[in-house]
Amino acid sequence: MKTQALFIILLSFLTMQAVSQDRGRFSGEKREKVESMKIGFLTKRLDLTPEEAQAFWPVYNQMSKEKETLRKNRRSENREAREDMSSMSDKEVEKLVDDEIAFRQAEVDLLKKYHGQFKQVLPIKKVALLYKSEDDFKRHLLHEIREKGGNRPRN
Repeated sequence: MKTQALFIILLSFLTMQAVSQDRGRFSGEKREKVESMKIGFLTKRLDLTPEEAQAFWPVYNQMSKEKETLRKNRRSENREAREDMSSMSDKEVEKLVDDEIAFRQAEVDLLKKYHGQFKQVLPIKKVALLYKSEDDFKRHLLHEIREKGGNRPRN
């Protein structure tokens, strides 16, 4: 059971590393376009009143900034982890896994912090809809990427 859990964590970590390597190509103008798409998507889905929007967006934007900082720190701390794991010592791999767990805990702590703030500025049904809509947007974005040639061979 422990081995299986460790395998799942390592597999998740390697997947995230592969995604973060692609993020290097996903910056600047493309990032801004995706952010604009996300804002439009969430605005439409949440159907915010002007008062709700005025209270919600500053909180959401601050959470997004903190989340991005957390992820940037993780990427910079784990650059060496892109190496072949077979060349790493058990201690190095253990640190890698422990750091991944700490990162995930930090993400959960951030969500808890902002969950309370979201409940102060939105009705609870819209808070629930926010979380669902964020997941829906990720799926929508992946679908868009696939449709526009995300399956092209890489050089």
